[in-house]
Amino acid sequence: MPKMRTCSYCGRPIEPGTGIMFVTRRGDVLWFCSSKCYKNYLKLRRKPSKLAWVKKSKASWK
Repeated sequence: MPKMRTCSYCGRPIEPGTGIMFVTRRGDVLWFCSSKCYKNYLKLRRKPSKLAWVKKSKASWK
C-alpha cells in the first residue's frame, strides 16, 4: 500500500502518485504538494514560519 506523505513546506498531506520529490545533495528527501510550495522553499528561499497562509494551512491539517 502506498505511503501518505506530508509537504515539507506547508504540512499538507500528499496523496500517493502526486506531488514533487526533491533530493538534496546531502541525500535528504523533500516532498512538496504543489509547485507553489516548491518554488517558495527552493527558488525563493522563503521561510514557512513567516507566511500567513502556511500557518493557516498547518493549523487546519492538524
